[in-house]
Amino acid sequence: MKKTILRQLIVLPLLVAVMATLYACGAAKGISRATPAPFTNIYVLTQGASATIGAAVVTGVAASAPVVRLERVNDSRCRTGMVCVWAGYISFSFTLKQPDGSVSNFVLSNDMPDGTAKISRNGLTFTLDGYAPLPAPAKDEVPPNYQVSLKVSNINSP
Repeated sequence: MKKTILRQLIVLPLLVAVMATLYACGAAKGISRATPAPFTNIYVLTQGASATIGAAVVTGVAASAPVVRLERVNDSRCRTGMVCVWAGYISFSFTLKQPDGSVSNFVLSNDMPDGTAKISRNGLTFTLDGYAPLPAPAKDEVPPNYQVSLKVSNINSP
């Protein structure tokens, strides 16, 4: 009789703990994590400028959002009024800083050899949407303060 009572004192609480754990696991499956709503935004950046990419919302509290920064404009195009061996190209170097502090770099260009005008990083797609001024500056002109239009989307598109 003592063995039966002893088993009930050990087995019954253990059984209750296992059932509570299973119930909690089943209830957790019903919880859905908030996913950011699909968005596509265009940011206009000058060299050294940055933009916070669409603020994510998790359970009603604004979460930190990634930040993209235009680090450098590389304009090797043949300047107006000069005679050049090749046409050159213009490219834009960006840094993407994630809320966790991780950083990645990428370069976008419409006409750079082996370059691309669209790239994906961390669930975001970055597309070079344009820049101004379009023509290369004259040979004696100071390089302009370029304005780069960058389309950012969290929608996977081909």
